[in-house]
Amino acid sequence: MAELLLELFSEEIPARMQARAAEDLAGLLRARLGAAGLEVAEVRQFATPRRLVLVIDDLAEATADVSEERRGPRTDAPEKAIEGFLRGSGITLDQAEVRETPKGSFYFAVIAKKGRPTAELLAEILPGIIDDLPWPKSMRWGAHARRWVRPLQSILCLFGGKVVNFTADPVSAGDSTRGHRFMAPGSFAVTGFDDYRDRLRAANVILAADDRKTAILQGAEKLAAEAGLVLHADAGLLDEVAGLVEWPVPLMGRIDDRFMDVPPEVLVTSMRSHQKYFSLETADGKLASRFILVANRETPDNGATITGGNERVLRARLSDAKFFWDQDRKTTLAAKASGLDVIVFHADLGTVQEKVERMAALAGWLAAKLPGCDAAKADRAARLCKGDLVSGMVGEFPELQGIMGRYYALHDGEAPDVADAIARHYSPAGPGDACPTEPVAAALALADKLDTLVGFWGIGQTPTGSKDPYALRRAALGVIRILLENGYRLPLTEAVATAFDNYKGRLNAQLGDIQRDLMAFFADRLKVHLRGEGVRHDHVAAIFALGGEDDLVRLMNRVSALTALLATDDGANLLAAYRRAANILRIEEKKDGTSFGPDPDASLLADDAEKALNAALDGVAASCTTAIAAEDYAAAMSAMAGLRAPVDRFFEVVTVNAEDAAVRANRLKLLSRIRGVMESVAIFSEIEG
Repeated sequence: MAELLLELFSEEIPARMQARAAEDLAGLLRARLGAAGLEVAEVRQFATPRRLVLVIDDLAEATADVSEERRGPRTDAPEKAIEGFLRGSGITLDQAEVRETPKGSFYFAVIAKKGRPTAELLAEILPGIIDDLPWPKSMRWGAHARRWVRPLQSILCLFGGKVVNFTADPVSAGDSTRGHRFMAPGSFAVTGFDDYRDRLRAANVILAADDRKTAILQGAEKLAAEAGLVLHADAGLLDEVAGLVEWPVPLMGRIDDRFMDVPPEVLVTSMRSHQKYFSLETADGKLASRFILVANRETPDNGATITGGNERVLRARLSDAKFFWDQDRKTTLAAKASGLDVIVFHADLGTVQEKVERMAALAGWLAAKLPGCDAAKADRAARLCKGDLVSGMVGEFPELQGIMGRYYALHDGEAPDVADAIARHYSPAGPGDACPTEPVAAALALADKLDTLVGFWGIGQTPTGSKDPYALRRAALGVIRILLENGYRLPLTEAVATAFDNYKGRLNAQLGDIQRDLMAFFADRLKVHLRGEGVRHDHVAAIFALGGEDDLVRLMNRVSALTALLATDDGANLLAAYRRAANILRIEEKKDGTSFGPDPDASLLADDAEKALNAALDGVAASCTTAIAAEDYAAAMSAMAGLRAPVDRFFEVVTVNAEDAAVRANRLKLLSRIRGVMESVAIFSEIEG
């Protein structure tokens, strides 16, 4: 066994592509070695801005010897057929074996293939792997035919400490690499991975991305603490910056005071998006007039020149932001919103202005359903919420839509809860985003998402497979979270009908179809959402399968009660009894070509156990009906648990398939009644396991 070390050294690889490229490279190598008969337990992978690196610690030095056996024609076959077999197998007639089989005498060729040296195999497959590495974007350079993400400058490839000789135009593999572009640009030879990693470190290159992230984070937090500040956590930015530098050197810069009256979200977004700077906060959580930049080198002046240059660049960036901020406040948000009729929401769904009108109508309807929601404020927020789309600031920073609307609304003197609703109406934007909790904001967020869902379902633009260009899964999950986290009792089918009516005949689909399909979609999204909270999807399905349940809060109360019942011995045994009854019914109904209704004849109940069961079903059915009407689902499940003893007793002493046909049919009806009563609270056939 020997170590394989591969480094592909190039010009700077975009940060967003590095990790995936290293994974793809490892996958290609593992697959092609496996196809050649070399199993690979683990491939370690690394990426920096200028290199992709793979290491396999224990790789066999040669493929195994194999023996291949081929059966040829019969020994009395035509001469040409025999000659073709011998030629294709690479043997002569005297090397062929003759074997007797049940079908006669046949020629066999036994071909022994010796294993190949792994170094030879690597030299053969690596050029193709380099060519086949998928990139989101690639380029050609010079007169070379090869396409790659950036110009490939060198290849280091060692197996067992020796160079694997191959060429991937325009470079050939060797044993050398280079250090940091500025601090240690010279080349040097290595003997293996440990030597490679240590010499890179000495040449100011930190190979592992996690080590670079740790260096950035620790250095930034140290600078922040020394200034009495706190680093604003930003895992995504940390990942990106770690892909921009090979030798991270955190430095602290200053934001000019004249920019500090610009909304902090603008400053943070500008620094993050354009400059890749980390924000700093004061102890009370306010944005500080400092930032952290990460240089890619150490300098004799301890980064003073680099910091000064970045501060100048930031001043130019923030001057633009301040200009937009000052200009945008010269007109009201309402005036901006008047220009939404020239922005197309979707070719088949009208303009943004038309969407706003629909949202206002739906928000007003929702206000009557959500406790404490002011309908007038919901209407006002709806009519203003998209106005910032025509602002200069959102034109520059689209990710600030809604956030800027809030600032403009407050500047215009709008009510605070109207302004907050404008800021929150896109929420939740993802699993980690908080839901709006204020009634006006919740109504507006629901109106936006429900209008979008109904509209796209109405024109047949629904998610397919992994494709969801209009983020409809996220919208549905947002509706679910807003309702559940706030405990809002909203009839979703009625909400969908109201949203549908607001389209005034623009949609092609029928309302009933949209309601049915959307409720199924909500059910699927709910299962996905609850899976992360440990709620079993089949318990959700058992309640959804009852049909007619479109109040998610009530549905979840029923699911919780069902889960609690099935966690008990009574519940588990009752489920087993249900399945036994359902299985017997299915078999007997198929045999008889009929179905047995849940209406046994009391006069035919001869055994005490079946009489007791029928009486218990009377009581449980009445109790469940009363409890469900009162939405006391725990009581319904508790009543259901009372069936365990009489059901168990019935199956212990009663023979369902009695010789008397009338008694048999009556007992099957009793089983049907067990199924029917239990399915009044949940469709137990949906329960797995």
